[in-house]
Amino acid sequence: MAAYFDHNATTPLLPEARAAWLRAVDGFWQNPSSLYREAGLASQALEAARERLADLLGVEEPERVVFTSGASEANNTLFAGLARCLPPDGCIAISAIEHPSVRAAALAWLGRARVMEIPVDATGRVQPEVVKKVISEHQPALISVMTASNESGVLQPWQELAALCRTQGVRFHTDAAQWLGKMPATGLANCDYVTGSGHKFGGPKGVGFLLLAHAQESFPLIHGGPQEQGRRAGTEDFAGIEAMVTALEVRAGQLQQSAQAQTPLRDAFISTMQAAFPGLRVISGDAPRLWNTVLMVMPAHSNLKWLTRLSRLGFAISTGSACSSGREGSSVIVRALGTDEEELRRVVRISAGHETTAADWQALAAAFAEVGRGLENEARAASWQA
Repeated sequence: MAAYFDHNATTPLLPEARAAWLRAVDGFWQNPSSLYREAGLASQALEAARERLADLLGVEEPERVVFTSGASEANNTLFAGLARCLPPDGCIAISAIEHPSVRAAALAWLGRARVMEIPVDATGRVQPEVVKKVISEHQPALISVMTASNESGVLQPWQELAALCRTQGVRFHTDAAQWLGKMPATGLANCDYVTGSGHKFGGPKGVGFLLLAHAQESFPLIHGGPQEQGRRAGTEDFAGIEAMVTALEVRAGQLQQSAQAQTPLRDAFISTMQAAFPGLRVISGDAPRLWNTVLMVMPAHSNLKWLTRLSRLGFAISTGSACSSGREGSSVIVRALGTDEEELRRVVRISAGHETTAADWQALAAAFAEVGRGLENEARAASWQA
C-alpha cells in the first residue's frame, strides 16, 4: 500500500515489538503460574513488564495494572464491576463522544437508565463546568471521558477532569487508547481507571491493560484461575505483553519529535485540501487535536466512494471509527460533534503515523484531487444521461 492513513484504527507492528515478541516466545513460553524454575523465570519476566508499564504511566504501584486482551475487555471489566458494586439507583456519566467499547459496554452492563451522557461543546470538548454540574445534580459514581477522540483527534481536558472528580469524591475513568503512543503519559496515574490497547501504538493485537484505582481492587470479568492476582483468569500472554510494553517504550522516546514533525504536515495537507475542495470542513478544526488526525466533511460525494477509489490508488483512509463503521455508534459520535445526517455520509477520517512522510501527505492530497475529478466526471455523465 502506497500510504497508510488509518493509524487510529490500528498500527503496523513495530520491528522492536516483533523482536521482543520472538524473544519472549522463545525464552519464556512456560506458564507463569506453574511452580518449576523456568515457569518462575517467566513469572518474573511478566512482573518486570508490569513494572515497566507502570513506570511509563507514572504509577507507583505496579499491582494496579491488570493485563487484558485489549481496551474493549478492559472497559467491559470496569463497567461490569461497577454494575455489581453500585446500588440499584447508582449511575455513571460518560461523554457523548466515547468510543463504542465504552458506550456499548456501559449501556450493556448498567442499562440506559443508569448511564448519563455529558455533552461536548462546539469544538468537541467536554467542559469541566458541565461535568461539575452533572456531579452536583446527579451524584454519579464515575465519570468517563476519553483522553483523545478516535474520530476527530480532539484532546479532552482529562487532567483537569480527574482533579475535579477527586475533589468531588467521584471516580474518574479515561480511555487512553488514542493518547498512548502519541502524547505523553504523564498524569495518567492520577486517574482512578485507565484503559489502553497495544495495537494502537505499534504493539500486537489482542493485548491491553486496565489500570485500577488501587492495588487491592478487584472485580474480574473473566473467572477461572488465579492469574493477575485473581483479577483476570486465563494464562497470561507474556509475549504479547512484552511486545506491547516494548512498543510503548519505543514510542515514548519519539513523542516530541513526531508531534513537531507531523503537525505542520497535517496542517499543510488541510490547506491543500481546502484549496482543492471549496466548502470542505474540518470537524473540530479549532480545537487542540492529536497531531496525526483530520476528520473532514467533503463538499460532495459519499465517503464510501472516496474510500473505495482512494483504496484502488493504494491509500487507506476511514469513514470513522473502525469499531462503529456502519453502526449507530459512529453517527452518534459524529453527530455530537455538530454534523447532521446528510453531512455524516460525506465524513472521512485521516490518521497518520510516526513514520508518515511529507511525501505521503502530499501524495494523499494529490490522490484526493484525482479521485475528485473522476467523481465529478461521473456525476456530469450521469446528469447528461438523465
